Amino acid sequence: MVESLPVLLKGTLVTIELTLAGLTLGLVIAIPVSFFQVYGARVPRLVCSIYERTFRSIPLLVLLMLIFYGLPEVGIKLEPFFACVLGLGLRSSAYQSQIFRGAILSVGKGQSVAALSLGMTRFQVFRHIVFPQALRFSIVPWTNELTIVLKDSSMAYALGVVELLRQGSYIIARTYEPMLIFLLCAAIYLALTIFANRILGFVEKKLRIPGFETREVVH
Repeated sequence: MVESLPVLLKGTLVTIELTLAGLTLGLVIAIPVSFFQVYGARVPRLVCSIYERTFRSIPLLVLLMLIFYGLPEVGIKLEPFFACVLGLGLRSSAYQSQIFRGAILSVGKGQSVAALSLGMTRFQVFRHIVFPQALRFSIVPWTNELTIVLKDSSMAYALGVVELLRQGSYIIARTYEPMLIFLLCAAIYLALTIFANRILGFVEKKLRIPGFETREVVH
């Protein structure tokens, strides 16, 4: 069984790459989507809302199949890894957009009004005042999204990406010990989740805005 650990480690590295790439793509898309949902005119706001609801409604496995098998029909062929990154990123962007939208709305409107009265444009207000605070507010819910994307990366198995779960299946085919291997895979996912939550928890404490801590309301 010891010789199987390096194989599982290789799959774990691919799982981490999928997770980070999917989250990064989702973040890049989610920020402008959340901006237009809050500050956009009617048409951009409607388009972003349709985008967000569409990709939140499609199961990830179906989305991966549509990307991997559907895009070649229009002349776009992606390698399984990149197809999975695209699917994870699109789906995550829909959820991340709502995280950032809520975080943006959590910033006091008085700050925006004051900045606009000083002559700043709406985009400058967002960039220099609202967005830095919204990023801090979004760390806790974004941690949950990281955990979800990490677990959803196992769906890459369906497209043949040799990530943690597929490496485990290869080992099972040789050792005929499915329970032990699946328990090891589960333990690795658990360890990755705990480690990521600890790291982001530390970041959240470091970037916490004094005076905005959650307090118990006594009636």
